[in-house]
Amino acid sequence: MPRWAVLQTEGEAEGFRYSVRGELEGTEAEALAGMLYMLDTFEEALTAAGRRRQQRQVYRVSERSYFVRVENRLSRKEAHFTLAELIADTHDEGLPDTAYA
Repeated sequence: MPRWAVLQTEGEAEGFRYSVRGELEGTEAEALAGMLYMLDTFEEALTAAGRRRQQRQVYRVSERSYFVRVENRLSRKEAHFTLAELIADTHDEGLPDTAYA
């Protein structure tokens, strides 16, 4: 079964930080649905009043890539999310050892 990672990029100008927001298993459609859930919960306000004051903007960059901006009175958070498929793993007999296989 295909394995996926949701990559999250945050930062400004040259100071980007990359991290894996989550790992998923399943079809591409299932993994995409899991990533969209992560987008919807990124920097989510915890109270109803906070959600009313919060503005959330989601931009689709490509079929597997989205940019999210969340603003409230005191802060603005932005992140770029990308769905990546695992194609090589030295510890998985079903996958090649390198990307060149």
